[in-house]
Amino acid sequence: MSATPAPPSSLTPAVLHRLVQEGRAPRLLDVRTPGEFRTAHIPGSYNVPLDTLREHRAELLAHLDEDVVLVCRSGARATQAEKALAEAGLPNLRVLEGGIVAWETVGAPVNRGPERWDMERQVRLVAGSIVLTTGLVGVFVPGAHLIGTAIGAGLTYAALSNSCTMGVLLSKLPYNRGPRPDVRAVIAGLRSTS
Repeated sequence: MSATPAPPSSLTPAVLHRLVQEGRAPRLLDVRTPGEFRTAHIPGSYNVPLDTLREHRAELLAHLDEDVVLVCRSGARATQAEKALAEAGLPNLRVLEGGIVAWETVGAPVNRGPERWDMERQVRLVAGSIVLTTGLVGVFVPGAHLIGTAIGAGLTYAALSNSCTMGVLLSKLPYNRGPRPDVRAVIAGLRSTS
């Protein structure tokens, strides 16, 4: 007796685009920061940043069906959101493979706002600047280069753990925050499309 295979936990941009065109779009939750969402997002998606989703997952759960696709820049935060919602009891979640980057690559439509640097680019700028500065200062101040070494260790840990403390810290800056999505408005939107 063979077991029924588990449903896929990801969805390709091409398949999602086809579903949207056919009017069979799943619920799309974009878990990026409000700043990233305003820059570019899939039409019809709801912005529920990862921290907000974790904090209000029980409230959201009551208004989500089993046809939910989670979106972020490349898939890492959406995978974390999938885990959080699955732990809360919502089965059959899917993550958009490659995130909004892959969605745009296949030529699918996006709503655009003011251009901002995405979180990954901001992390590279800050980490690179710290390493460069401490390397130069280290010529005159013994031991200053160790700060750059600590940043390198942090980036290595971030890659291995698929998390990024620097990204979390940068997401708290006003540039990235913008107005926090109102969970009640998101829930009202989810109710109205039921």
